[in-house]
Amino acid sequence: MKKKKSNKIKTQSNKKNKELGQTKNSAKLVLFVFGLGPIIGITIFLYSKGFFNSPNM
Repeated sequence: MKKKKSNKIKTQSNKKNKELGQTKNSAKLVLFVFGLGPIIGITIFLYSKGFFNSPNM
């Protein structure tokens, strides 16, 4: 009976590890979209306004 209990614990921990992996991947995706998205948007906006052009004297 003790072996059956240990098997149940192992299967539960495997499920938790798979769920944890999915949450890590979704967290990485969210950080990528909300972290780099605004930076890229601001860069495009400033480039369209001529922020990165050298000033003419």
